[in-house]
Parts: sequence; structure tokens; C-alpha cells
Amino acid sequence: MAVVVRAGAAPLWWFGAVAAGVGVLPPGVTGRRIGVLAGTALFLVALAVVALVRGKRYTASARGAVRAGRYDVLQDRAVTVRNWRRGHRWWLLLAFAVALGSSFALPAAGGMLLAGAGAGLRLKAAWLGRGERAGQTLLWVRVDWLDRWGGGPAAAAVKGLRATGVAAGDATPGGSRRRTAALV
Repeated sequence: MAVVVRAGAAPLWWFGAVAAGVGVLPPGVTGRRIGVLAGTALFLVALAVVALVRGKRYTASARGAVRAGRYDVLQDRAVTVRNWRRGHRWWLLLAFAVALGSSFALPAAGGMLLAGAGAGLRLKAAWLGRGERAGQTLLWVRVDWLDRWGGGPAAAAVKGLRATGVAAGDATPGGSRRRTAALV
């Protein structure tokens, strides 16, 4: 589950950082100082809202997780991330374009808002990872319950979560990539 949550964190963060960096260049209607201050406030608000929204739903789903069965279809981390990013690529590009366009009115604010959303998703994935580490389980969403865009771990179609041991799959608790030992 943390893999699906974390899949959007990196694109949102990087698109936001680039949009904020480029957005500082035009002076904008309000001026750079006001734009950056408003962007900082938007960053903090987006970070808090994205990190805290649906927390109770995730906790309830995690408590109700059942052991993954033989016929549950679970997919690798890389496939999940790729599907999510492909399914949301046009929304990400549209958000990037809007963040760049808003720089002419409020410099850097739109980009900082996007970066705040990415940081909030990263914090939420880390919070889910702490719960997975404490319970010594990895929480999974069945592939057939995800929507066609690859996202939505707390959507109505997700009837429950599946649990495996922490050694299963190619993800660690929190959704990051498992590091393999290099052969010497």
C-alpha cells in the first residue's frame, strides 16, 4: 500500500521544485518576495493536508488486513510505480504547466504547492512504513482492486489489504526499493 502512496511523491516533488525554480525568474504581479512567502505557506499547508488526509482510513484498512492467499495477485514495486506514473502522467504535466503559468501572477507559489504535495505523500508513506515495520508485515493492495490508472489504495473498490512478511517482494516497509547486496 505504501508503494502506491509513494509512487506520486517523486514526480510531484521534482515537478514542483523545477516549477518553483523557474517560477522565481519572472517578477510576477505581486513580486518575488510575496510569491515566495505565499509559496512557503502553500508548501506547508499542502504538506500537512496531504500527509494527514485519509489517515484513519489507512489505519482501519491496516488493522483489517488478512494474510495474502495463494490466488491473490500482488505485483512488484517497479510495476506498481510505473503503472501509477503512466496513469497519471497527463495530470502531472497539467499540474506542472499550471504551476509554471501561475508564476506570472505569484512567482514560485504553484511550484512550491506541488512540491509540498510530493513531500506530504513521502511523509505519509514513511508513516505507513513505520506501521509496517512495527507489525513486521508488508501491506499490499490487490492489483485487480486498483483502478485503471494504477492508484487509489483507499478507494471504494479496495475491499481490504493483504499482508505478507517483510521479506516478500522487492519493496521495504514504507514503499522504498529493496537494496540487494552486490556480488563481489
